[in-house]
Amino acid sequence: MNAAFRTQEWVRQAAVYEVNIRQYTPEGSFRAFAGSLNRLRDMGVSVLWFMPIHPIGVQNRIGSLGSYYSIRNHCDTNPEFGSLDDFRYLVGAAKEAGMRVVLDWVANHTAWDHVWTRSHPEFYVRDAEGRFQSPYDWSDVIQLDHQRIDQQDAMLEAMRFWVKEFDIDGFRCDMAHLVPLAFWYRARRELDAIKPLFWLAETEEPGYHQVFDASYTWEFLHRMESYWRGQAGMAGLQEVLDRYDRLFPADAIRLFFTSNHDENSHSGSEYERMGDAALAFAVLCATWKGIPLVYSGQELPLRSRLDFYHKDRIPWTDPPALQDFYRRLLALRQEHPALRAGDPAVSTRRIASSADQQVFAFLRQAGSRALLVVLHLNGEGPRQVTLQDRDLNGIFTEVFTGQVLDMGRNQQVQLPAWGYAVFST
Repeated sequence: MNAAFRTQEWVRQAAVYEVNIRQYTPEGSFRAFAGSLNRLRDMGVSVLWFMPIHPIGVQNRIGSLGSYYSIRNHCDTNPEFGSLDDFRYLVGAAKEAGMRVVLDWVANHTAWDHVWTRSHPEFYVRDAEGRFQSPYDWSDVIQLDHQRIDQQDAMLEAMRFWVKEFDIDGFRCDMAHLVPLAFWYRARRELDAIKPLFWLAETEEPGYHQVFDASYTWEFLHRMESYWRGQAGMAGLQEVLDRYDRLFPADAIRLFFTSNHDENSHSGSEYERMGDAALAFAVLCATWKGIPLVYSGQELPLRSRLDFYHKDRIPWTDPPALQDFYRRLLALRQEHPALRAGDPAVSTRRIASSADQQVFAFLRQAGSRALLVVLHLNGEGPRQVTLQDRDLNGIFTEVFTGQVLDMGRNQQVQLPAWGYAVFST
């Protein structure tokens, strides 16, 4: 990262939860969602990322309710979700529960009927006849002209509004690489002067870590999917992780996930894309060198696709069946120093086993504290795995079962098909 910027220490052990307000409750409102804050806090969530909360465009809208990412006014809330005061209440309640709030920010494009199309049509890319232009085939939005400093000024003023008036803690920047890095550099310099923020980029461009704290791991998501389909082996998983180590700065924080709003709605739930491997890969995403993302409803588990453009409520049960699974995983984020992301004081190494083509095992260590993760990434089980590492010593306790192992004497772990074990000193 550029020496001018500093990642907040709390980010390194964050557990991010993506909130889909529309589908979360029957009401689909800020105040209704607030009723879930204590449950999410108890589940170990430390950061709430809200999908865009702004009014949605009507012109060229897709579906009955439209896309969150077709924004009509960057300085207001979607009345479907509630008022500005309702959102202010939610931010306050989230902070009182000990969580931080990150706002999804769309800086590349707007709705066709954004307020700027009337007040500042010069902010947009237009053809020879003066008509607005859509990026790619995204027919419900139009492209902003990033070369215009006055457009940048207006966008920054809108971002400043949410930091100053609502005390949000950061931005998740949609398709960040479509917006020049120079803009983001200016945004961070000016907004961090108000308060230090968390900056998450939806990109896999290593250069964007000159500004951003964290970025996405889309390639690894798709490699996990390929592994489950039998199109990639264990070496294929490791190859992507090794390439990340080569390409990204040592202090770069990567966001690992098995689902999010795009994947769930357009490609299917993690169970469609990863089958029985979904939970083992969730463990990997929560314990490898990064921070984890959990999407709304994954703790159910959510096995269906949520409609992106219509009301399609998450079918909650009480309690969600995977609440305790995620609670044990995410609690580690805040408790275990070996899970600090982008920290040179934390070492990570693969552990050899008796079944290296089916077992992904690794040790993360910070001083005297260690975390051992053993994943049986194979549907033919159960399997007794013998770890093969003479330097692996100490008393470890498995976080899900409470099993205690003296690794200096016994390095055998019994795992079911697609099973997982997380041992902590």
